[in-house]
Amino acid sequence: MKAVLCKAWGPPESLVVEDVPAPKPGKGQVVVAVQAAGVNFPDVLIVQGKYQVKPEFPFSPGAEVAGTVKEVGEGVTHVKAGDYVVAFPGLGGFAEEVAVDATRVAPVPKALDPKVGAAVTLTYGTSYHALKDCAQLKPGETLLVLGAAGGVGLAAVELGKLMGARVIAAASSPAKLDAAKQAGAEAGIDYEKEDLREAVKRLTDGKGVDVVYDPVGDRFAEPALRSLAWQGRYLVIGFAAGEIPKIPLNLALLMERSIVGVFWGEFTRRNPKANAANMREVMQWILEGKLKPLVSAAYPLERATEALLAMMNRQVLGKVVLVTGAA
Repeated sequence: MKAVLCKAWGPPESLVVEDVPAPKPGKGQVVVAVQAAGVNFPDVLIVQGKYQVKPEFPFSPGAEVAGTVKEVGEGVTHVKAGDYVVAFPGLGGFAEEVAVDATRVAPVPKALDPKVGAAVTLTYGTSYHALKDCAQLKPGETLLVLGAAGGVGLAAVELGKLMGARVIAAASSPAKLDAAKQAGAEAGIDYEKEDLREAVKRLTDGKGVDVVYDPVGDRFAEPALRSLAWQGRYLVIGFAAGEIPKIPLNLALLMERSIVGVFWGEFTRRNPKANAANMREVMQWILEGKLKPLVSAAYPLERATEALLAMMNRQVLGKVVLVTGAA
């Protein structure tokens, strides 16, 4: 089978596509024949050795896939060969086949486009866990989403709107803000041209926002934190802008603000039942048309480098995916 391989830390251009042995399922595992694999910002980091997880070489990036079960290992009963599934292997998804822990595999209706299925688990899983479990977002509250046109950002905008919040999108261009508004944002802030904190004050009549969803970090983190209202919650999702910010803790003390880390991958390991319940809700909303994941481009495995460079250079609206010959 073909797989995208990382053989040494380096830029996306250092990746190669080679034939490798097909995986066999171990106890409690499922082998999925991949039709589509989601491309996410952690994939950009992991091949450069900049992510918290550093696999042994060679490895394939790719955290989420959609496809058909090829084979199941001992003890697996909730799926069987031939079932259509989405899966979150965490690693190895940029390949024609991948072995996944059975707890991270869920059957889905065949009506779900595999490109959409591959774009859901990490982005909507992260965002729903963040807003529902970590922030306990309530109807009527105001949510500020940074990086609002990226994969997790657009998911947060859609979910926040669906959960009854007023959503303010912040992004780096008018086109990105348009995408966020189409997903349900009521207002937008171009933080390359506007002062983020002053714009939030203007849009909230000086009250501030109840929840900040921040996958960007860097220079936007502190003004976003300062924009929180009394007992507001700041969700630490990631650091797509590069630098991990250093926050003066008095900003949390003064307004009883909470700084909450969101690590969805660890949540899936520690509480798989709660995660499965969350994902069932998300999938149902997608099938009902209440959520509409935006997949802006699909690349074959051989063009994985292009997909990762587009992600790294912030040229992606919503999600991009890789597709195999089985798609």
